[in-house]
Amino acid sequence: MTKNWPLVMAALMLTALVSATAVRAQSDVETVKMGYITQKSDAHIPLSLLEPILEDSGLQGARLAIKDNNTTGKFTGQNFLLDEVIVPANGDVLGAFKKMAADGVRLFLVDLPMDKLLAIADQPEAAGALLFNIGANDDELRNGQCRANILHVNASRAMLADALAQYLSWKQWREIFLVVGKTPADRAYARSLKRAIKRFGLKIVAEKEWTFEATSRRTDSGHISAQQEIPAFTQGVDFDVLIVSDEGDEFGEYLSYRTHIPRPVAGTHGLTPIAWHRVNEQWGATQVQRRFNKLSKRWMNAKDYSAWIGLRSIGDAVTRAASGDVAKIAAYIRSPDFQLAAFKGVPVSYRAWNGQLRQPILVTAPRILVTVSPQKRFLHQFSTLDTLGYDRPESTCRIER
Repeated sequence: MTKNWPLVMAALMLTALVSATAVRAQSDVETVKMGYITQKSDAHIPLSLLEPILEDSGLQGARLAIKDNNTTGKFTGQNFLLDEVIVPANGDVLGAFKKMAADGVRLFLVDLPMDKLLAIADQPEAAGALLFNIGANDDELRNGQCRANILHVNASRAMLADALAQYLSWKQWREIFLVVGKTPADRAYARSLKRAIKRFGLKIVAEKEWTFEATSRRTDSGHISAQQEIPAFTQGVDFDVLIVSDEGDEFGEYLSYRTHIPRPVAGTHGLTPIAWHRVNEQWGATQVQRRFNKLSKRWMNAKDYSAWIGLRSIGDAVTRAASGDVAKIAAYIRSPDFQLAAFKGVPVSYRAWNGQLRQPILVTAPRILVTVSPQKRFLHQFSTLDTLGYDRPESTCRIER
């Protein structure tokens, strides 16, 4: 026993050293708290039963990003936590935000309309916070209503409209029949479309508001009503493409194959510009599509993608800056050094003048990727991605320091 005592002592000392190292390593892990805030609303009922009714849009993308961040964090000494808050339909959004801020959260994904996003951004508790907008696509948020503490991950209406107009210009489909829905969102998207049409040398030859009541498509006569009304609605003028502005998905699907003259349909339906779509299989996108499907048992949509990008932006910044400090994270994300791989062929980054994520926009049919904008013929002094949406000289926002 005495003869083996040095070996026993060495083993005990080694065990103590390993334990001390493990404790020290555990104490050195930096925890980064992030919040996800949204508000419950009536579930959107899609026009087709083939489309699922989603109640976790965006949230599943955030959960995948947390997994990805923590995979890296195991090697870099960071642990990422996500506080998920879904405010009831009539609940207190500001109260929920303030509670999260009181709990030490300074980094937020926000899936809310513009008015509620701005209300949060203007709270005293948000002065030292960084908000990643994944829900509001209003162009005003990238212009006169911008805030220094908001980064816009989701594509603006102007970016989507520009992406579509570039492709139509490339195809030389220049004469546009524009159909606009009744809602404020439909009219807002129509304004972005008109800007893009003018910007890229297209021409509106007819514009009409959709005034028909939605047909009862699940009755025997539903298709007959659409078959009779839409040809009459679209006759009397020649055009190259019909563009529809129907963000609420109330009627746009009815227009394809029913116009008076045979023409393609584009916009919110038909040939659609979108930040992310399940048809994207290029640039390694199949890998993230499969991982998302395994996690959520469904396809990733544009809001999921925005949530994933937002939290991956934080994860990359924390790793690069070697800090969970919000000021350092914000400074790095806004710097020219920030470039994030995003499964779209080129790195994405944030515009210094209005906080908008510059990114390629997919232009898709329901089952295939048709093209990706910006189109090659549209050049730019610094980045062709800045041909989509409000460029520095065009934007009335100035958050640069």
